[in-house]
Amino acid sequence: MTDLFWLSAAQMRRIEPYFPLSRGVARVNDRRVISGIIFVIRNGLLWREAPKDYGPHKTIYNRFVRWSRLGVFNHIFAELSDNGPRPGRLMIDATHLKAHRTAAILQEKGLFPDVSAAPRAV
Repeated sequence: MTDLFWLSAAQMRRIEPYFPLSRGVARVNDRRVISGIIFVIRNGLLWREAPKDYGPHKTIYNRFVRWSRLGVFNHIFAELSDNGPRPGRLMIDATHLKAHRTAAILQEKGLFPDVSAAPRAV
């Protein structure tokens, strides 16, 4: 597969300060595993469908879960987003948002908070 995603050395230098310290046994190649995590998430794959070039899928999954629980990715995203200019407008692509069946019922009963300040259509 030639369309694999790999973080560059410059990108790795920017995010490495946020990686937790390794205890005891050295971690496997961070660039390979993080690139694998990004590839799986970006392409909407199951972990077991990750290309072998990124290493064992179990390693990729375990690192993602462990670092997510530690908040590593949240720190990286926060730092990267703070470095850029503030956008004038933020948008969410609603085609990927799913509401539970009870969401419509909750809204009818007035139990669902209205987060929009826009006027309601009648």
